[in-house]
Amino acid sequence: MTNHITMQTIDTDGAIQEAADLTGMDTRADFFRKSIYAGGSLLAGGVLMGGMPALANAKPSAKQDIAILNFALTLEYLEASFYKQAVASGALSGAAADLAKVISKHEDDHVKFLKKALGSKAVKSPTFDFKDTVTNQDKFLATAFVLENTGVSAYLGQAGRIKNPAYLGAAATILTIEARHSGAIAQLTGKAVSPDGSFDKGKSMGAILSAVKKTGFITG
Repeated sequence: MTNHITMQTIDTDGAIQEAADLTGMDTRADFFRKSIYAGGSLLAGGVLMGGMPALANAKPSAKQDIAILNFALTLEYLEASFYKQAVASGALSGAAADLAKVISKHEDDHVKFLKKALGSKAVKSPTFDFKDTVTNQDKFLATAFVLENTGVSAYLGQAGRIKNPAYLGAAATILTIEARHSGAIAQLTGKAVSPDGSFDKGKSMGAILSAVKKTGFITG
């Protein structure tokens, strides 16, 4: 495998080919051309195009579960690396430093769990550059709040598309922890504990990956 998400690492079991078939496209190349790219590498895994009606209405399947778990793993890689670098920088202090250490442990555990669940089908971690968001405490807290809420929206957006009950249960337990992280950071910074009000909103894989791409954090 390469060090970032490519066509080969994503479509290990034909999930993207299945998605292409569902949309009536002749080849995977047709599907890829309509997907999300960054630096020539595919940032999407399996069935990621929430804006495509045929995929949005696709029935849950074992192949789709693999795509969703690799999507989740990529987000967990990002979060785990973000907190690890922030803690290692020594730039954080007080409650922010304490919370970062706790969350860092959680994100590492999430990565290990998802990699174990995926086995040989797990994608490798991309490389990241978080710039000064891991060395400036104010920027760290602001970024952490966004990342945690992105995680909540990502897991919630895929909950109804997971077939395997065990995977669904696991995703739910990670979702609640991400929400607790968000709440803790909100209290620490004076932000709204529930940005979306009384009900959280799920987002499609395409929307999440587009937002992550815009941060510029994924470099390869």
